[in-house]
Amino acid sequence: MTTTSTAAYWDPLWAQGRRYRQLDDVETRLLDQQLGPGRGRPALDIGCGDGALTRHLHHRLGYRTTGIDCSPSALALAAVQDSTEVPGPLWRCADIGADDLTALPEPAYTVITCRLVYRWLDDKAAFVNRVRRLLVPGGTFWVVAEITGRRKSTDPLQSLGITPAEAEILTAGWSVARTHDLDVLRCYALHP
Repeated sequence: MTTTSTAAYWDPLWAQGRRYRQLDDVETRLLDQQLGPGRGRPALDIGCGDGALTRHLHHRLGYRTTGIDCSPSALALAAVQDSTEVPGPLWRCADIGADDLTALPEPAYTVITCRLVYRWLDDKAAFVNRVRRLLVPGGTFWVVAEITGRRKSTDPLQSLGITPAEAEILTAGWSVARTHDLDVLRCYALHP
């Protein structure tokens, strides 16, 4: 893994107040339609950042959710938003690409989400294989990624997204792979 997939890169950015694209209503509705009610089943949010998606899965959809991130500063931001009156998600500091995942609270998950993280992982095939091992049969791997070249040609971030080859690594080998485009983003609902 290079520094863009580790706490050494991300933690200072979160600690300095850097924030990233927030969930919007359109993305949330699409997520809700694809995942459905959680009914207390386990969900894992990889690269949870400030925890917005994790809390949505937990409180709005009813999953028993764990958010993991390699940045302690991001997790501190996530945890401080929890209510003391209502049990919230679990927060764990972990690097999905490098850490031993046996410390996660569940051996397998009904839903695994990865929002705006896939692009930053160096060994994408190894990451997808780790996720497959954590996903229950019939589960859903929900990925949101920016697609390279969707921004205006004058935008200095035009190449920020994933390439067609990286999208192929993500979608190969799933029995069902549904995609939905939202402006510069593509949402993937992947099923074993």
